[in-house]
Amino acid sequence: MGRPYTDPSRPSAPSSSSSTTSSPPVLTTSMSVTETVKGEHNFKISGYSLSKGIGIGKYVASDTFTVGGYSWAVYFYPDGKSVEDNGSYVSLFIALASEGSDVRALFELTLVDQSGNERHKVHSHFGRALESGPYTLKYRGSMWGYKRFFKRSALETSDYLKDDCLQVHCCVGVVKSHTEGPKSYSIHVPPSDIGQHFGQLLEHGKWTDVSFEVNGETFAAHKLVLAARSPVFRAQLFGPMKDQNVKCIKVEDIEAPVFKALLHFIYWEKLPDMEELTGLNTKWASTLMYQHLLAAADRYGLERLCMLCESNLCEGVAINTVATTLALAEQHHCLQLKSVCLKFVALPENLRAVMQTDGFDYLKESCPDVLTELLEQVARNNEHSLAVCSHPNAIILDGSDVHGRRVKPRL
Repeated sequence: MGRPYTDPSRPSAPSSSSSTTSSPPVLTTSMSVTETVKGEHNFKISGYSLSKGIGIGKYVASDTFTVGGYSWAVYFYPDGKSVEDNGSYVSLFIALASEGSDVRALFELTLVDQSGNERHKVHSHFGRALESGPYTLKYRGSMWGYKRFFKRSALETSDYLKDDCLQVHCCVGVVKSHTEGPKSYSIHVPPSDIGQHFGQLLEHGKWTDVSFEVNGETFAAHKLVLAARSPVFRAQLFGPMKDQNVKCIKVEDIEAPVFKALLHFIYWEKLPDMEELTGLNTKWASTLMYQHLLAAADRYGLERLCMLCESNLCEGVAINTVATTLALAEQHHCLQLKSVCLKFVALPENLRAVMQTDGFDYLKESCPDVLTELLEQVARNNEHSLAVCSHPNAIILDGSDVHGRRVKPRL
């Protein structure tokens, strides 16, 4: 009988051990969370002198209060808790007042200084490392506190006792642990699109009930939306001094593109595309628009829009626009923008060029006090330059080195 023919080009059948493809292991996660549930209680002890002499080991107790699912109480021992102290100390304790076993907790007992100096006597577990961890109360009636909390003779002459009253502040933090497993659901919550809906309301022009005439252009809007976003529009449209003609309001001292950008922000809650709005792809045009928009935002009480414009103007400070931006910052109380502009203008490489711009003439006329602040900034820069000129060939302000020799500055 001949041998069976085997085609060498065909792979041999895999063995049973390699025919089973193993799936990747499933990874699950969980987390143990240990946290403190805190609660506080004030306990006023009135008639302290009458409680003296009730006997060692006898106490006055607060009402019970609940923290972390357990009841607690404060126990005050006017004659002390321990016989061996012979009534020389007062004792103060916090006790577990409900059923429980191995309740782990942190405590704080404060005897309040009633003089107003806030020199309270505090014993606390909180805010410090505990070598043995939280205190464990084994059963109902277990206590934490101090047998010798305060020497009685010292207490009676201290600021802690006022009008025969003591005030104790107690804080309990019950330590609890739980395990968090993987969530059995996965719900993706999309970001809010309320701005999209209001923006489309403006774009479609439906249900408008007020219009604004701005330099020959008319903009339709919704009174309720404007009133909700701007306190100025609210007063103008619904206040006691509202415009008589609330159907069409004429707006002065604002350019049409600026008012359009203002409405865009009110409805969309974001800035418009400045290039699309101005028709120019230049930094100068964007800066000019932000300047006008900041003034309009301040006029209509739109604080967030003011901050957005201020931020963009800080990033776009330039020689040809910084003076007008500085004037704007002064007029509209934009302190960070003002600081950025002053530091930019005061730089030696910028000062002369800025002074030659028309904007600087406007700055001098409209905000003369700013020039004093500018001089102070220049002086600070010069002081800094002198401080760093410490090596032998350092250049100083008059163009000489420290030896008085004239030095030609490098370009």
